[in-house]
Amino acid sequence: MHRKKAFTLIELLVVIAIIALLLAILMPALQRVKEQAREQACRAHLKSIGLGIQMYLDDNDYLMPDFHTHTTPCNGHLWYGSRGQLLKASDDRSYWGVIYLEYVKEDKLFGCPSFNNFTQIVAQELLYTTGEIENSAYSMNGWLTKEKSVSIPRHSEVVVAHDHMEPRIENGNDMLYANSSGRNFDHYRSGGRTSWYRGIFRHSMKSSKDDATGGNLNCLWLDGHVTTIKETLGEDIPKRWYDPLDKN
Repeated sequence: MHRKKAFTLIELLVVIAIIALLLAILMPALQRVKEQAREQACRAHLKSIGLGIQMYLDDNDYLMPDFHTHTTPCNGHLWYGSRGQLLKASDDRSYWGVIYLEYVKEDKLFGCPSFNNFTQIVAQELLYTTGEIENSAYSMNGWLTKEKSVSIPRHSEVVVAHDHMEPRIENGNDMLYANSSGRNFDHYRSGGRTSWYRGIFRHSMKSSKDDATGGNLNCLWLDGHVTTIKETLGEDIPKRWYDPLDKN
């Protein structure tokens, strides 16, 4: 009778070591692939929002909606009230997406897979529950409020919305261009919202620093196209991307 040859302990340890080494090599690559998929989904969502905005403009004499910029505190992340009703845009709790939901159809399209990691921060600081705020992943350019889109030049160079933690952006502390300090996002880099900064340039992050991710954000432009913008201090970003009619 022949005895079956079994693996020795050393052979098993070698196999385990090889598997561990392969996993160590492959895991970063798999993480990159997963993040690339999240970034592509985010860009696709922004593209759908852009189509909805174009349809809204076609139906409303090319007039951008009232975002209540500088007039009321309508800068929330919420979609629905306590009875499940869609909030009005004038409600200070409402997310700007409620204006376009009739055209975009799905509130989930206002969500970004890479934003989900940051919703707990928003919930804790603003006393929200999580859930629907996962579908409030983009900022809207508040300076476009009640502007006629046909009066705005160079639509491909006008920001409508992009990745952010704050829903409505209406001043230099919130926007990509450098403010009077010579850099952007002062309020997020060293001010009262440093915990929010990593949720802005949140794609393909390469650094663990609080004020530098090495990542990208996705941006929707007025003509409907979507691009990626690498993390920047803002010196290369003109203010006119947000304020094309120089009113602010």
